[in-house]
Amino acid sequence: MEWTLAGLFGFSVLLLIISFLKTAKATKVEKKGIDLVHIEVMKEINDLQESIRNIELDIEVVMKEAGVQLSPKEKVFMREILDLYKRNYSIESIAEKKQVSADEIKELLAPYMTSKDERRSILNAR
Repeated sequence: MEWTLAGLFGFSVLLLIISFLKTAKATKVEKKGIDLVHIEVMKEINDLQESIRNIELDIEVVMKEAGVQLSPKEKVFMREILDLYKRNYSIESIAEKKQVSADEIKELLAPYMTSKDERRSILNAR
């Protein structure tokens, strides 16, 4: 009887050790997978940052070539009103939101505005 209990106890200790080893192995594999995903995400972030830098430099070159000189505040203002316009805000609501006259907004957005007839002709040309 004592030998049976001792044998069962020894067997349970052996199973416990095997369980710990398998858990440790699974944890290493999981950590390795997480590290690989992390590395891939960091590569993508670096690629995006490089693309953004290139776009910013391209825009700066184009602005200098075109002779357009805008202050940083003017750039941000134009970006904001153009974003609102592209999201289909009305000229009046953009003017109200930015606290400027609707005529000024129309003047600033004039190069970016296309009439519906122009859009149709472009679509039909395809």
